[in-house]
Amino acid sequence: MSEVTISSGRQLASKWLKTNALLANPYLANHIPPSRLLNAANLRTMLGRYGMVVIKPVRGGGGIGVMKITRAGGAYKCTYMARTHTFRSFGGLMSHVNRSRRGKAYLIQKGIRLASVGGRPIDYRVKYVKENGSWTFRSMVGRLARRGLFVTNLCRGGLQMTAAQGIGRSLSPRLISSKKSEMRRLTRMATSLMERRFPGIGQLGYDYGIDRNGHIWILEVNTRPQ
Repeated sequence: MSEVTISSGRQLASKWLKTNALLANPYLANHIPPSRLLNAANLRTMLGRYGMVVIKPVRGGGGIGVMKITRAGGAYKCTYMARTHTFRSFGGLMSHVNRSRRGKAYLIQKGIRLASVGGRPIDYRVKYVKENGSWTFRSMVGRLARRGLFVTNLCRGGLQMTAAQGIGRSLSPRLISSKKSEMRRLTRMATSLMERRFPGIGQLGYDYGIDRNGHIWILEVNTRPQ
């Protein structure tokens, strides 16, 4: 049996750096949720535009610190894990967010209304690694959020299933082949761009969300995928 050499490769912690690198390609940009660095003005603007956003640490993983914020009428709701706080003013919301993030840099992403299974959102992790100098797909799995949570991380109680099961149950069995092919195409394109921008990367984990209309979004790219 031949020995397979997998490159551990360069690691990049900053979600902001990786997001901006992918935005250089117009095709990929159409699959990246609008994003900005978190400050009061940007949060107010994005909530006004989209009604729902997700804020997350620029550096970090495992769903830690990821919050969903919605604006409805005159109220704001901020959800972390299974707890939701309601605020009557933007100032109250901002104070809560600043206390929660403890000085860490955060980014804001347009909230994506993901296709779901039994009311539980699902997303997909595609693992792509460099073996013996060539990029290879290692896995493509669905991650179904634990009931009551909006994050799908397995370490937060998410349920793993095959990508085919996830697409078939959340959208339609007829879409399984085309959506898997599209995720693979996006992965190849994004990796080519990432490798030119950040020489030395050797393994990548792409987190994809598919919204209720079937559009695929690149939610995050990890250089140290679990």
